[in-house]
Amino acid sequence: MSMPERFDCHYCKDSLLGKKYIMKEDTQYCTKCYENLFANCCEGCSLPIGSNCKDLSYKDRHWHEQCFKCSKCSRSLVEKAFAAKDDLLLCTECHANDYSSKCNTCRKPSCSRKMEYKGNSWHETCFLCHRCQQPIGTKSFIPKDADYFCVPCFEKQFAYQCCACKKAITTGGVTYQEKPWHRECFLCIGCRKQLSGQRFTSREDYPYCLECFSNLYAKKCVGCTKAITSLAGAKYISFEERQWHSECFTCMQCAISLVGRGFLPSATTFCAPTAAGRNDLFVEGSHLWSQ
Repeated sequence: MSMPERFDCHYCKDSLLGKKYIMKEDTQYCTKCYENLFANCCEGCSLPIGSNCKDLSYKDRHWHEQCFKCSKCSRSLVEKAFAAKDDLLLCTECHANDYSSKCNTCRKPSCSRKMEYKGNSWHETCFLCHRCQQPIGTKSFIPKDADYFCVPCFEKQFAYQCCACKKAITTGGVTYQEKPWHRECFLCIGCRKQLSGQRFTSREDYPYCLECFSNLYAKKCVGCTKAITSLAGAKYISFEERQWHSECFTCMQCAISLVGRGFLPSATTFCAPTAAGRNDLFVEGSHLWSQ
């Protein structure tokens, strides 16, 4: 009768017949040798994770089932959501309390549905209009001091109303005669062109662009028939209810400028310098002649 074939531990050579053993890469080991050679060390208790224990792993780290727990509150993390921070495992609640941003209103950790503005965050239901106390949500809002307002409430409480369209002015605007206007509402009373950023003048409290004002009210030059305005320091000559641009006030015969000179008027204005350089002028009929 032949002897039975031996079945020994590959490492310690003890017989494994009738004993518990573990196979690794087609090689058998007794449980003691296997644990000494191959068992992972638990991150929680630093003891080997034996063959009769469940080995829980995360990023090449291993724990006994009973050691796999939150580093702060010690609650088991087995089959639960968790987070890792600085090599520590934390349940979602502890992670939120310690590391997540806090709601600026209730001071509780913000969840995934949150509002953020200038480094602060709120639960969606905590981000309220300071005036009506309704959630702003994803709607537009306007900050003022340390508070936040939905657009309708801000307009009711703070915004100026345009004296033209009577609607709120939320940004920019123009002040004319101590009254507020939207830029797009501040128009020339004549041609309705926008006056914001343009030079303009007024008559009887109504604003006019320069062109309309000149066409409607400015005096006309007798010489060139164009409007005479006093804007930008323009000078003009006035004589017997007639006006000239300074550059247009010239002798009708020789075209010399009469500004600062003596002259005699007639139906048409002339000058007549003498050969001696005198400016002795006189009228003969409807013309001017020199002596």
